Amino acid sequence: MNILLIEDETLFAKSVMKRLQREGHTPTIAETISDAYMVLEKTLPDIILLDVRLPDASGLDFLQVLREHQTWHVIPVVMMTAYGELEDAVRAMKLGATDYLKKPVDLDELVLTVNKVMQTQKLSQQLDYSHVRETHGSEPVVMVGQSNAMQAIKQQMERVIQLVDRAQTEYPVILINGETGTGKDVLARYYHQSGKWRDKPFVHVDCAALPKDLIEAELFGYERGAFTNAHQAKAGLIEVAEDGTLFLDEVGELPLELQSKLLNVLERRQIRRIGATQERAVNAHFIAATNRDLPQMVADGEFRSDLYFRLNVIQLQMPPLRERKIDIAPLAAHFVEMVARRYGLKPPVFTETAVSALQDYDWPGNIRELQHIVERAVMMSADGLIDVSQLIMQTTITTSQQLDPVEVLGHMTLEQVEKYLLEKALERTAGNVSRAAREQGMTRMAMRYRMEKYQL
Repeated sequence: MNILLIEDETLFAKSVMKRLQREGHTPTIAETISDAYMVLEKTLPDIILLDVRLPDASGLDFLQVLREHQTWHVIPVVMMTAYGELEDAVRAMKLGATDYLKKPVDLDELVLTVNKVMQTQKLSQQLDYSHVRETHGSEPVVMVGQSNAMQAIKQQMERVIQLVDRAQTEYPVILINGETGTGKDVLARYYHQSGKWRDKPFVHVDCAALPKDLIEAELFGYERGAFTNAHQAKAGLIEVAEDGTLFLDEVGELPLELQSKLLNVLERRQIRRIGATQERAVNAHFIAATNRDLPQMVADGEFRSDLYFRLNVIQLQMPPLRERKIDIAPLAAHFVEMVARRYGLKPPVFTETAVSALQDYDWPGNIRELQHIVERAVMMSADGLIDVSQLIMQTTITTSQQLDPVEVLGHMTLEQVEKYLLEKALERTAGNVSRAAREQGMTRMAMRYRMEKYQL
């Protein structure tokens, strides 16, 4: 880190500089406030160590200038004084000092303070970014669809929300089934945004994407020293939900050894971090989703029956897009509006032939595939119309299954071939990502990456 030390005691300043250099930092010394201004005009340090008593001005007055400056106000400042007066400490903290050290300063304590301040600063930046990202991505969820199946889903979910709102202290467990891309995550967000707990966190956990050796620590958290490299305690994703909603996507991919721990959390509403001796209350709404056949997994010994029955208290089935074709046109129009608004474009209009092509397509990738195709079409449209030529759908996959594979693949691009092979592997394995990955000679993580890439 680049550290600016504003200190007029030469020997002390040199001692601090040498120690910080040993720790791998790059310190710069300024003996006066005037020198500090010159440094700040050239570069922004990561942290400032500021003495209270300086030859040309008060460090406290300089701190106030820093906190009122348009750019410098974000720099963490640690105050130092030889006097240790309570009034100085109180004023420094009121003016926005990050921490306070009393002279004579122990160099080990100084290093620890610097590291603590920077860790806090980094965490604050991450939280700010997460808040901005969540705010940007938290547009009101719209459940588009006039089909009987979608109307039934919305009515069921709204009924659940009303009951939970009325009970206030009850936290349900909901299981959403459906093929990949049918909008299970959208339904989960709809539940969260429609309840009184909408201002609480919505934590999306992709159980299939978490590394197997880290999933327990990520979900349940850990205490300091619980295992190698556990230098600081960390709350798990379940704990982070904080009276909000925890969405366990692809819950069927959870390892068996963790399924019992999840069951214990759902039953007792208590969680124990790795390495902890005390339990913590878990007050969150649990929603699990899967594209797997959980009853068959239970029969095959791949999923715990007691966890399945606990998850299956309230079950909702998301219909595939091919079974709700009346919703295709409204969904396409909705995605056109979204994409056009995102890129500042005038929303184009579908031609009749384009609408017919959308209606006739089988949509193996469901709503996610429709959204991907519409986004590409909007960006390719130049005359305010979307025609069939802009709808790049994999019609060869659905219409030429009886043809010679060489003839079929020969007319496809390399990416289309890869997507085709992945789709076929997922079809053969009934959506089992791990098994499909093994068939294709790749890891599950590589398979998940390609599924995201091709919106499968």
